[in-house]
Order: sequence, then C-alpha cells, then structure tokens
Amino acid sequence: MYQASNIYFICGFAAIGGGLFGFDISSMSGVLGTEAYKNYFHNPVSYQQGGITASMPAGSLVGSLVSSFIADRFSRKVAIQVSCLLWIIGSIIQCASVNVGMLCAGRVIAGLCVGIASSIVPVYQSEIAPKEIRGRVVSLQQWAITWGILIQYFIQYGAAQIGGGPNDPNQPTAAFRIPWGIQIIPAVILFSGLFFFPYSPRWLASKDRWDEAIRVLASLHGNGDINHPKVLAEFREIEDALRFEREEACSSFRALVQPRIFRRVILGMSIQMWSQLCGMNIMMYYIVYIMEGASIASPLTTAAIQYVINVVLTLPAILYLDRFGRRPALIIGSFLMMVFLFTSGSLQAAYGQPNDGTGSKDITWIVKDMPSVSKGIVAASYLFVATFATTWGPTSWTYPAEIFPSKVRAKAVSLSTAANWFWNMILAFAVPPLLWSINWKMYLIFAAFNGAACIHMTLMAPETKGYTLEEMDEVFDSGHPAWRTHKKTSRLDQLTQEIEMGNVKVSAPGREESSAPGRQESSAIIEDAEKVHPHLVDIGDNKTA
Repeated sequence: MYQASNIYFICGFAAIGGGLFGFDISSMSGVLGTEAYKNYFHNPVSYQQGGITASMPAGSLVGSLVSSFIADRFSRKVAIQVSCLLWIIGSIIQCASVNVGMLCAGRVIAGLCVGIASSIVPVYQSEIAPKEIRGRVVSLQQWAITWGILIQYFIQYGAAQIGGGPNDPNQPTAAFRIPWGIQIIPAVILFSGLFFFPYSPRWLASKDRWDEAIRVLASLHGNGDINHPKVLAEFREIEDALRFEREEACSSFRALVQPRIFRRVILGMSIQMWSQLCGMNIMMYYIVYIMEGASIASPLTTAAIQYVINVVLTLPAILYLDRFGRRPALIIGSFLMMVFLFTSGSLQAAYGQPNDGTGSKDITWIVKDMPSVSKGIVAASYLFVATFATTWGPTSWTYPAEIFPSKVRAKAVSLSTAANWFWNMILAFAVPPLLWSINWKMYLIFAAFNGAACIHMTLMAPETKGYTLEEMDEVFDSGHPAWRTHKKTSRLDQLTQEIEMGNVKVSAPGREESSAPGRQESSAIIEDAEKVHPHLVDIGDNKTA
C-alpha cells in the first residue's frame, strides 16, 4: 500500500486536525449575528451564550487530557483518526440541534476531537520532522487553524445570506445548519488519508518495533536508504535516548514530576495558558460584538478582513521561525499585543459611551459618530491579530511539542494543551458578560496579561531552534539562564559526520550487510533482528555498548 514520505506533505496533511480547531473557533462567530440563530435559540446573550460557546472548549479540555493514553498505546496516527470520528459525530448532532441542550452536547463531543487533535498533531509532526525544519512544519498546525477559521467563517458568511439575509426575522435555520454540517468534510478526508501515512518512528521505537522505525526514518530522511548516515545517526540518537529513559526505571507519570521535567511541564502549560490569556481567541469568538461596538461598516465584513489577515501573516512565521527563533517570537509578540490592546481599550474609554439604544442590542458600549476613532479601534484589532499570527500563533504549538523527552512527550503535551483548553473554556464563558458589564476595561485586563507573559518568557524560555528532540535535555539542563542560551554543535550532526568518515559504525536491525557507493566504511554493522539492543558502536579505538 502507498505510504507518503514527503515530510511537508505528511505534516501538512496532519495539520488538517488543526483546521478542525479553526472550525471550532469560528463555529459561532458567523452565526451570532443572524436572526435565524437568535430566534431559534431564543436570543442567547451574556452567560447563556457564554455557556454555548464554552461547551466546545470544555470537551476539548477532557479530550486533551485523555489524548496521551490513546497516542501512547495505539500510536499518534490512530489517536488523530479517533478524533476525526468524534468530530463527525459531534457535527451531526450540532447540525440537527433542536434546542440549546442538544447544541451544547454536539459541541462537547466535537470538542473531544479538538482536544485530542490539538495535543497529538504537533507531537506527530515534531517526531516526523528533522530539526532543521521542525518549527516550520509544526507551524503548519497554526496555519491550518487560521485556514479553518477563515473557511468556516466564509461558509457562515455565505449561509447568513439565506432567506432575506442575516437581518430577516423569518430567516430559515439553514443559515446555521449548513455551516455546522459542512464541517464534517475535512474530518472525513483526514480520517481516510491517514491510512496512507507512516507511524511516528519514535513511537515505533518505544514499542521495540525497531525494524519498522528505521524503515520509516529511511523513507523520511534517506530516500529509502537504510544505510544513509543521517538515518543511522538519528536511529542511534533515538535508541540512546530510549535506553537512558528505561534505565531510569521511572514511570512516565512519576517522570513528569521530576524537577528537571516538571520545570518544562510548567513552561509548556504556561505558554499555552498565555496563548489564551493574550486575548486572541476571544477576538476570534466575539469579533462581531467588537465590530458592532466600533460602529463601523458591516460587522461581518470587517471581521472577515481580520480572518484573512490571520491566515496571510501566519505564513511568514512558518517560513522564518526556524531562522528567527522561538524565544524572540514569544517576547516581542507579547509586548506588541500588549501595546495594541492598551490602544484599543484606551480609545474606547476616551471616546465611547453607554449604548443608548441606537447600537446593537447585544452590546452596552459604543463609539458613536466618530469614524476616525472607530477606524483606530479596528486598526488596533487588525495589528493585534497580525502580531499574534506572526509570533505566538505558531510558536505556542511548536515549543511545547519539542521540549519533552520521548517517554513523557505525549502526556506532557496533553497537559500543556489542557491548559490551553482550560483557559479557552473559562474565557469563552466569561467574556460575553465581561463585554456586557465592563466593556472597554476588558481590553486593559488582557493587555496586562500580555505584559506578564513578556516578563515570564524573558526569564524562563530558552531558545530551542536547531536542536533535535533528543538534545533538549542539554538545553534545559545546561545550568544557563534562559537569556544566555548556550551555543553548541548538534550531536546529531557530529554523529552523522563520524558515520560518513567511517569512524562510527551503527547497526541497522534485521538487515544484511550492504555497501553504498562512496561510503563503504560507514555501512551498518549487520546484526540479526533478534539480538538485544543497544547495538555495538565503534568510536575510533574505543568501544561502548
């Protein structure tokens, strides 16, 4: 059976799981302003609308917590396929909803999918990709999220024109049922396509399926050549890391609370927490309310521009994250988002007024008859989204997926993602009443969160670009403060060079001896597959087991 081997294609296709996350984020924003939705569900506002919106991140919180058990036992690939099935079931229930309870139930089930996919897709991508492009391909997760947001929003935007348009009091329920039904399609595509994609080589190695692991590595990084120096070097790196973890004789749960790992767990959870407390997803969920308060043009149209900005400006981050680095993106991004939120909140405070009935009944604070101020508020919102798209958006998924050892990676990333969904749920529920009761002051609260994130990342987040997953222990256990990230030559690169020169010989499991032209001396020492690992490695005149 055909099996994909192009890393960009594999990671890009897996990122459809992120696209489902994006469908979730904008699954409400486009229908909130339609009369069909308001009339059918009896005009939910404040806490009721918060409860509907928060039901999906509540399911995602549970999904992210259970994701590691599925991924560690059945593989990363199967875990993603399970998430697809949950999404299909949840979307069907949402599409058929006859009341708020049924709608919330469908959103909770779909949320289980998003929790699993958002945890495991970055793990799968990071375990597939070489270190040189890992940031780029894991960032595809965030780009897929932005595409999901955009596609779902425009589907909703088009569906909102059904009947007499979004302001038609007799608008049919197809205005919200069509978008909630169409979102099944990407899950079906992802579920079916994953049958033709490889398992994670690191997961295969963790299950002692060494022959399969090196075959996958060869397919991904050596054009199918099992004796390629880079393939053998990476195989050796994985093997050494797994052996070290097993010699520690510590369960993965106990390992999570060991000081050297617990520090990283807290950092990963904090990054996902700040990615929510920065205010970005709130801009996605409730952008219609924000634009209504600015009293400028069509709220649906101005919101659509924001979604386009989010998609377009994520692309530079994908291209340059491995060059620019994770640490600068986190620090600079949080600082600029703080500035733009303070700007937006200050403009509303200085020039806004309580809603006197001339504005939308969904909001309590408006900027009236001041087009230049309204444009400033919208511009600050656009700049905020542009900043997030180029910094925190991709980095908040890349960083937690790459900093943990293999033994605890799935569990630690699930905890990090659970932090994301916990705060997503809290904010989705709390923001409608905040917008209703304290309006412009909410912007200042999120601006303060960004200031705190900037300080935290400056003090605690070391640079991780250019290191293999197996080299992260050296990054975090070096003893250097985060702002003095140490320089070093990659151990993987050194090992690859030694193999090419013939100074190191690494055995490939279950293979007969073969010599590739130009590197006869670096061909693998052949051992039977039944022999016990680790394999014997010759380094110059020294031998180590």
